[in-house]
Amino acid sequence: MNADIILTKILMLPGIIIGLSFHEFAHAWVSDKLGDPTPRRQGRVTINPLAHIDWMGFLALLLVGFGWGKPVQIDPGYYKHRRRDEFLVAIAGVTMNLLLAVIFAIPARAMVRMFSGAVASDLVYNIYLMIFYIVSINVVLMIFNLIPCPPLDGWGILTQIFRLDRYSWWYKVYQYGTWILLALIVFNVTDLILTPLVSLIVGALL
Repeated sequence: MNADIILTKILMLPGIIIGLSFHEFAHAWVSDKLGDPTPRRQGRVTINPLAHIDWMGFLALLLVGFGWGKPVQIDPGYYKHRRRDEFLVAIAGVTMNLLLAVIFAIPARAMVRMFSGAVASDLVYNIYLMIFYIVSINVVLMIFNLIPCPPLDGWGILTQIFRLDRYSWWYKVYQYGTWILLALIVFNVTDLILTPLVSLIVGALL
């Protein structure tokens, strides 16, 4: 592994840590606010990365471009409006990733305008790249998690919108969801979804 690749991986680390940690924190925080004590009991209502990082998911995001955090456990029995509240918890993570991408796109765009036509120092350029990776990694996490396949958030969102758990096939799909997702990854279906959408959204933000 040459020096440029190592530097790229180092500059990606803040984006991975921020994206995964805040994504899972958002799930935990919303569930906590809706009356479920489970995430707080398990120490998940925090932005501390150690509470949220799944090391396999962390390495996958670092090495292959998409990954996952440690899933937040919830108990919907505490919700007052179960269907609505499960939807809010499901959508919280991807909403947080979008918010982070938008926020960090502001200084990234400012840096591009500031140094347009000028030669930036290596330090300034690397700072820009780090911010760029924060934006792009959060967009990747948002799009990847919106894929409607269990155990991803997109499955939970669609389930609550269309009440899919009324149907017997829902449980079969849920049971084998991880294997279905792995098949989508192996056969590059996820790449076909991620590549154009991530490029479109990152391009719009930056």
